Parts: sequence; structure tokens; C-alpha cells
Amino acid sequence: MTATIREAMTDPALFGDQYGGESWTAWRALLAGFYGLPLDDAEREHWEDLTGGRSAPESPADELWLAVGRRGGKSQCAALLAVYEAAFRDHRDKLAPGEVATVRVMAADRQQARVVMRYIGGLIESNPMLERMVVRQSPEAIELSNRTLLEVGTASYRTARGYSFAAVICDELAFWRSDDSANPDHEIIAAVRPGLATLGGKLIALSSPYARRGELWRTYERHYGQDGPVLVAQAPSRTLNPELPQRVVDEALERDPDAARAEYLAQFRSDVESFAQREVIQRATRPDPLELPPLARRYFAYADPAGGGRDEFTIAIGHIESSGTEGPLEPVNVATLYGEATHWRRPRGPSRVIVDVVEARRGRPAEIVREFAELLKRYGVRSITADRYAGSWPSDEFGLHGIRCDPAPKSKSELYLDLLPALNSGRVELPPDDRLLTQLQSLERRTSRAGRDTVDHPPGGHDDRANAVAGLVACAPKAQGRTVGAVPIEGMI
Repeated sequence: MTATIREAMTDPALFGDQYGGESWTAWRALLAGFYGLPLDDAEREHWEDLTGGRSAPESPADELWLAVGRRGGKSQCAALLAVYEAAFRDHRDKLAPGEVATVRVMAADRQQARVVMRYIGGLIESNPMLERMVVRQSPEAIELSNRTLLEVGTASYRTARGYSFAAVICDELAFWRSDDSANPDHEIIAAVRPGLATLGGKLIALSSPYARRGELWRTYERHYGQDGPVLVAQAPSRTLNPELPQRVVDEALERDPDAARAEYLAQFRSDVESFAQREVIQRATRPDPLELPPLARRYFAYADPAGGGRDEFTIAIGHIESSGTEGPLEPVNVATLYGEATHWRRPRGPSRVIVDVVEARRGRPAEIVREFAELLKRYGVRSITADRYAGSWPSDEFGLHGIRCDPAPKSKSELYLDLLPALNSGRVELPPDDRLLTQLQSLERRTSRAGRDTVDHPPGGHDDRANAVAGLVACAPKAQGRTVGAVPIEGMI
């Protein structure tokens, strides 16, 4: 079966009923240009508006990166492109015996993947010609008779290797999150490119924009408005979906202008930036071990309780250690019984907070508290601090096991803002806990219209381990390791 993308979108025998209407005019112009089709005057006007004045296409592009507002039709377009690449393009002459061409749609989570799969299934079932091509079907994959496998799944670099990709379609790329990586978008794109090269496959990324970081932003910054094999387009929601009521956009702008400009006007947010540089966090991390055993020293701890669900109940235990850096002897006047005497001291450098252990659990809070109480006693800790938004139950529960639990004196954002200068100055040693480091690297610093900074995890992310470490550092005892005792001058009484 052969057809151009324009024909697929307009022919009533194909998908004309779904994509042939007036509301899909801008989409048809963009996709026609992406596949190198000649554009008429009306299409060229849409093309230039969407691509930042890029020249009319002379050949197909290899990649399409689209920053589009919410409700702009991204998931429906992802389904259309997936079916088009799987059913209308033949790769059999490039396949080895037993090999299949894979068209994969990667979504931010399983729920979004199911949404796209429903669109894909609907397109195939609505067309008798396509329906006859189906060899077998499951909730997440459809195999076609032209040796093409069409599948959807969550974004993961671990499952993106070893395939021959006819196309990879990345849905909501700017919101991909992973507990194992601070930048899963970069790792996944790097993993799929070799598989695309085998068949000359298309890379297509469709997403609402977010912060000025990540693969969508980097590609936009480099290629938007520029001719070449990478096509970057940008469109507010109503440009690609004029049926979206204007009042929806206006009300969103009134509630939260910064968020609405990203969600509906497709503008990258300037009020969100990374909390700490990756190099700073890596420099603060010891190579091993993951946990330091308890020794004869004073330890302290901080807990970030959780009542269940996807959040982790986390505790961090640490101690303060002098850097060992000593300066020259300095004179100090000390009061004695006989008046004043001059003593000499050698001041030490700044102390460091050593994070000995970070433990995180999911399950029944009472059982986790009992386990953590035993851990605290092994380190000689009888008093801890906990996130103050957890209410009084941590204090009551830890009290049952002989552990005093006081609420934190600061909010989570204040704890993070205290942690940052300690990280930057090298006054913190972190354990090589992958999830902890990922959470720290993923933290976002947001500036409100009033100029106030807040720090939190990104949408859909977690920061339980990062919060426990921030609390540990911010609430560390302040008096330890600051000075050393005075040393008298030789011969002084």
C-alpha cells in the first residue's frame, strides 16, 4: 500500500474522515513539508509560520521536533505517523531473514502509552485494508504482514537497543522522567539513533515545551528556523487545533501565566532552571562504599517520612568531619586569673558533612519506623529531625522505640537552598546512591513573579532521598569541627 502523507490524511478511503477537516490544515502542511512534498501557497504560509521562516522543503527531513501546546493534537498525530510509517512504507528489502522493522511510540508513562495505542488501534480498525494486514495484536503491539511491528511503551533506554527502527516517535519528550537517570531523554535518543540508521528511519519528537534544558530545548535552540535534515517547529495549541476554545487559554493565563505560556502558547519556561550542576554533584560523591559503618563518633539523622503510595520513607545519617586543612598560628588574647595572656591557635578549614548512609523504604510506616529505629541505634542516634509537613505521627511513632523526633525548623525549599552552597563549596560528601544523585540532578529552581525562589522535584518526579540529605546537611550540628584548642607559647605560664 502506497500513499503520501497528504493523501493518507485527506483520502476518505484512508484517514480523510479523521484528518481531512479544516482544523487539521496546519498539521497537513507541516507533515507534507516534513516528507518533502511540494506545498501550495496556503500550505507554505502555515509552513513558514510553524518553522520560524524555514525555506520551502526540497526533500524529506530525517527528524521532526515539534514544541506544541496542550490539546494541539499531539497524541492523534503520533498515532497517525506510527500507522503511516508502519503500513505505507516498505522496508522488507533492507531486512535480514527473520528480522522485522519496528515502529515504536515512546510515551512518558503507561497511561499516556495506552492513550496513543487506542488511537493507533482505532485508525487500523477503521480501515478494512489496514485491518487485513494485522497478523497478531496485543495491548501494546500490532504485527503487520509487511514484516513491520508497531508497538508502544514507556520511555526507557534499556529497552531501546538492538532494534531495526523504521521510526521512533517520542510523545511528550520534555516530561520523560526516570528514577534511574536525570536525563533519560538524552540517553534514549542516543540509544535509538543506531537502530534508525539501519533502515533510514524517522525520529519524531512531539511535546509541550517545559524548561530550557533537555533534548527538545537543545534541538530547538540549534535548529529552529534553520534549513537542514532536522526540522524543528513550534506552535501554540490553537494554531494546530483552532477548535480549542480561546477562553480555556485565557483562563489558564490568568491562573498561572508562566505555566500557561508553556502549556498553551508553546513557549519554553524561563522561570525554571536546574538546581545544581551535574559536575558539582559528581565531585561531592565518594566512589564507594555505599554505606559507611558506624564508628566511635557522634552521628545525627534526618527523616523524610511517607505515608505510603509511590513516595519513599527515607532516612539519612551522617557525621561532621574536619577537612584537616590547617592555617598558620594566630595570636589570641585569653583572660586568666592574672590578667590577659597571649595564646596561639592553628585554625582549621571548614568542616564537612559526611552522609554515611541513606535508606529508603516503601510499605507500612510503622514497620519502616521500627526498622529505622534499629538502624539509628546502631549509629548511637537517639534524636532525629524530620520533615515538618509530616505532622505529629513520626514523633509519636519514633517515640515508641525510644527515638526523639523533632520537626524541621525550615521548609523543604529552604533546606535545598541551604544545601546548594554547601555542595558548591565542597562541604558535603554524598554516597554513590544512584537514585539520590538522580533526584539531586533533577531538582528544579523556580522563581516566582514576586522574585521568590523555590526548589522542588519536576512534575512527575520524586525527591525523597534528596530531601533527607538536604535536611541532614541543613540541620547538622553547627559547633563541631570549627576550631581547635589554643596552644600556649613556649615558656608561657
